[in-house]
Amino acid sequence: MPAVTLIEVGPRDGLQNESQLVPTDAKVAFIDRLSLTGVTEIEVSAFVSAERIPQLRDAEKVFERIRRHPGVRYTALVPNMRGLERAQPSQCDGIAVFTAASEAFARANINATIAESIERFRPVLASTTVPVRGYISTAFHCPFSGRVEPPAVLSIALKLLELGCAEVSIGDTIGRASPDEVQRLLDLLLPRIPSSRIAMHFHDTGGNAIANARTAAAAGVTRFDGSATGLGGCPFAPGAPGNVATEALAAAFPGLTGVDGDAVRAAAEPLRPYLVRSVAG
Repeated sequence: MPAVTLIEVGPRDGLQNESQLVPTDAKVAFIDRLSLTGVTEIEVSAFVSAERIPQLRDAEKVFERIRRHPGVRYTALVPNMRGLERAQPSQCDGIAVFTAASEAFARANINATIAESIERFRPVLASTTVPVRGYISTAFHCPFSGRVEPPAVLSIALKLLELGCAEVSIGDTIGRASPDEVQRLLDLLLPRIPSSRIAMHFHDTGGNAIANARTAAAAGVTRFDGSATGLGGCPFAPGAPGNVATEALAAAFPGLTGVDGDAVRAAAEPLRPYLVRSVAG
């Protein structure tokens, strides 16, 4: 197998659903420790409404205070032009925009249709020179409308790439996908989209995240999102607990990621006093 890249999303996607506010100091310590684990990309925060996601209201402060490690890219999620304007002074190495494959989830998450969300991205991509990732949430199942069919995901992925996104991250937002469903979706995507421009974002609600990642890797995908100790969840997706743990992905692909799973688990220690659930890994 070729090398596997793990994108650490714990500081953003991992923390956004935590009800107790995590202090900026703890977030900075978490990211600084993650920078020494071998991961080459860390999603630091999101420039979103503090009313919608209060946990991430200190994005500017976090970016200002982290120690940037050579060879590590530090990125952020932005929802629109206002988010981009806030992000630009932080000198992010990349940004991400987000939509969904389910209309019901798009309305719940971003209060817009899928088409409206994509229109919001146009000026964002036209106004930045850094690489842009496009997240596609609920690519397999939606908490409101059920199963999502692969053609819907393909259509959105192609639109995001046509807009100028460097890659699309395909999200199993509520963690119900099976390896068969992953294979079925990739059978449709990969003839149209190079594997190098696809990342997979699995949640482990149903216990299939590692099996799903191995299925995707066997199909040619080499980029996977992970969250240290399995932190995570979406505030707008009922029944969507944590992302697949970064250290579990490192263990699933031994010798292929360059990531020290024990160091990733230890990196989350500064968060322990502030999390509702335990840091288990």
